[in-house]
Order: sequence, then C-alpha cells, then structure tokens
Amino acid sequence: MAVREEAELGPGRLDTDDVLVRTMSEKDLEAIVRIDAVAMGRRRLEFYRDKIAGALRDSRVRMSLVAELDAMVVGFLMAQQHYGEFGRPEPTAVLEAIGVHPDWRSHKVGKALMRQFAMNARGLGVERIRTEVAWNDFGLLGFLEHEGFTPGARVVLERVL
Repeated sequence: MAVREEAELGPGRLDTDDVLVRTMSEKDLEAIVRIDAVAMGRRRLEFYRDKIAGALRDSRVRMSLVAELDAMVVGFLMAQQHYGEFGRPEPTAVLEAIGVHPDWRSHKVGKALMRQFAMNARGLGVERIRTEVAWNDFGLLGFLEHEGFTPGARVVLERVL
C-alpha cells in the first residue's frame, strides 16, 4: 500500500484515510504484545493484559485505540483521561503507550492513531495531552515533536530505592 501526500489525494481526503483506527478490545492483546515485543526486545504479556483489562473496565472513557491495515492490527495507542491529578484543575489526556510495527511505520499509522486520539480527547473537552518519553528515545521524540508536542512546564522526578 503506497503512502500518498495529502495534496495528491484530492479534496476531503487525508493521508491517513487508508488506516482504520478503532477502539481497542480484548481480542487485540496478542497483536499489541507482538508489536511491543519488536520495539522492546521482550514480550510483556502480563503488563498489556492488565493495561487492556483496566482500560476496558474503566467505564468513564475509552481512549485506547488500535490501527489496522489490510485487516491486521499494525499499531496501538493507550491513553486515559485524568481529572485534577498533580494540581491541574482541567481534564488532561495522558498518552501512556504508542506502538507501530516497524514494517508499517512509513504508512502514517502513528499519525492516524494520534489524529483520532486528539479528536476523541477534544470531544471530551480535553485541551492538553501529556506523555513521558525516555530522554534518549530520539525516534519517539521526533515523532511526538512532529505531532505538535513540546516540553511541558513540569519536571518528572524519581528516586532510586
């Protein structure tokens, strides 16, 4: 499937239109674990089993998504809405994880996931999305910068025990 620039697509078409983005479900677990394992170098089945179960149990808002191309899950995005955490009075969307299988990274899958996530969040009255990224994950940092993320006014602190 060739990726086309938006200007070449014609009126009303986007470069992400070929990517089906839908709400995540339990049946997506194995595909998500497979995609993540390619990036992380290990399978995190229990981690994602718990994350997906929690996302589906939370009846407030379902913000976690998967992306399909050719009827195959090729990417995922996990997020949730926070209300008032860390002294912020307004609702905030928190991007917890995003992954795209390397074979599909040039197909605008991440862009399609972020576009749908932003639309869903705006529809819920959210005006800000937050996330954390390892300082040396230059690929993800570059992607997020391209999607409009900038360093926030908060500092994440941690303590080794």
